[in-house]
Amino acid sequence: MKTESTSKTSRKSGKQKNRKNREFAVIAYAFLALFFCLMGYFTWFQFTESEKFINSPYNKRQDLFARSVIRGEIRAADGTVLADTVTDSEGNETRRYPYGRIFSHVVGYSENGRSGIESQANFSLLRSNIFYGEKALSEIQGEKSPGDNVTTTLSYELQLTAFDALGSYRGAVVVLEPSTGKILAMVSKPDFDPNTIGADWENLVSDENKDAVLLNRATQGLYPPGSTFKIISTLAYIHEHPDYESYTYHCTGEHTVGNQTIHCYNNRRHGEQNLKESFANSCNSSYASLGLDLDLDRFSELCDSLLFNTALPTTSESSKSSFVLTNGAGAGTVMGTAIGQGKTLVTPFHMALITSAIANDGVLMRPYVIDHVTDADGGMVEQMKPEEYKSLLSPEDAGILKDYMRAVVENGTGEKLKSDAYTAYGKTGSAEFSSTSKASHSWFVGYAHRDGAADIAVSVIVEDSGVGSEYAVPIAREIFDAYYKQ
Repeated sequence: MKTESTSKTSRKSGKQKNRKNREFAVIAYAFLALFFCLMGYFTWFQFTESEKFINSPYNKRQDLFARSVIRGEIRAADGTVLADTVTDSEGNETRRYPYGRIFSHVVGYSENGRSGIESQANFSLLRSNIFYGEKALSEIQGEKSPGDNVTTTLSYELQLTAFDALGSYRGAVVVLEPSTGKILAMVSKPDFDPNTIGADWENLVSDENKDAVLLNRATQGLYPPGSTFKIISTLAYIHEHPDYESYTYHCTGEHTVGNQTIHCYNNRRHGEQNLKESFANSCNSSYASLGLDLDLDRFSELCDSLLFNTALPTTSESSKSSFVLTNGAGAGTVMGTAIGQGKTLVTPFHMALITSAIANDGVLMRPYVIDHVTDADGGMVEQMKPEEYKSLLSPEDAGILKDYMRAVVENGTGEKLKSDAYTAYGKTGSAEFSSTSKASHSWFVGYAHRDGAADIAVSVIVEDSGVGSEYAVPIAREIFDAYYKQ
């Protein structure tokens, strides 16, 4: 009995020791796993996220860089210097912008805060990758090292063309390369002189200044899209009606439901219209009618898939476009929304992205404006590459919209874009923005194609001017002409 009792006690003691060993092992492995997770996070952060935090305007570490590095240059794609730093005999540094207002919003400023590329590329401009020995010698001598230089995707010629074409009007122009996502030009007016931003600052931010000069209308300006939105209304109708090719509507110049009436421009009677003709002639009455036949939930889902109500894929400061339409909305609201009025608001940049996706068979490339970074001696530090963002629409849908946008130029509201040098596609628009007047913004979105050259997409808005065919289309024409001359 004693032996048996001793044996049982021994087995029980062994089980307790094994249990304790397992508990220690679990704890040890848990801490080991946490350690590896922590090391993995630090590694990931160092290589993927650290620059974003360093480049934050709230990070005071940037001020330390500025003490030892002369801010580098910003250049156009052809090497034209758009911003550099001049140092006088006493060591005082002045940021200089040789082309002033022409690139004011896209290049930005670096005094009283930062904007544009000056903000996006701040870390690169304040980082010096010259030979270590040269950098050490500069530190010993109490001198600053030259910062890295940033070369952008911007075309000097297209930027100048867009700037001049917009003239004295308020508005914005965005030019993209659909196959890569390169931003070739970005103009916003009214503009400012970045060379005098410090002296002009109080006036620019004064409550009495109603011009919102510092606002980049290309990426931050929100406008009713007018008839350019018919691109999306058309796509919604096609998705819901496989027999869309049999669509017909007889236009008498207006469409009335109850006490709500939608008019075509100048009450023009378009007569019998199929869907493509309605699109090419920008027939408001036809689109008011087909809008009432749409499933509003599916319409909203389509808009969300086309980047409405979400942040756009860009490092630039940008506003969210908005689309709000739910089941139960009144006929007037639905008809107005279908023709790009109502509560729908978009940025010119957003419309350029949608147009680029159509031109690129439905695929949106992630837009970018910084092409590469080099050190002061010209050595490559970083090269950006085109990156696919997502497919906004199917190749079949893109093909249908291309066909419709070509009809706008061939025999519709965009006939001024006919050319032997290229094939243009697009959609015009006139967006009313006041309930007390008939004033409207002039819109055009579209792209041009020529074999052997990359396509080019544009988005143009001319504030408070008139119809798109009269004001925005000629600007697009100048840009297309300049691009294909190159």
